[in-house]
Amino acid sequence: MAQSTKENVSDTNTWMRGLFMLLFAVAFKIAAILVLAVTILQFLFKLLSGNVNERLRAFGDGLGAYAAEIIRFLCYQTERKPYPFSEWPRPRGRRSVKAKA
Repeated sequence: MAQSTKENVSDTNTWMRGLFMLLFAVAFKIAAILVLAVTILQFLFKLLSGNVNERLRAFGDGLGAYAAEIIRFLCYQTERKPYPFSEWPRPRGRRSVKAKA
């Protein structure tokens, strides 16, 4: 093995990032399950009341931003670790839902 390869393999920073990547991959899977739950709940709110739940909308928006941060970290787009190592992403803001079918 070349010396640089040995150094790369023994680099503790790389191994720590690998550990964080594994943990954030699990967090991403949990976030995907939560997105499914929010989707079903929002559909039920809309179906039964005619309106969406604003708190769920804001949570879903933040959850989507969190998932995007995880993906950027996992794909080496950033070294910044997502929540809980940084702040929870803020929702982008309310957008109207005018879908008529």
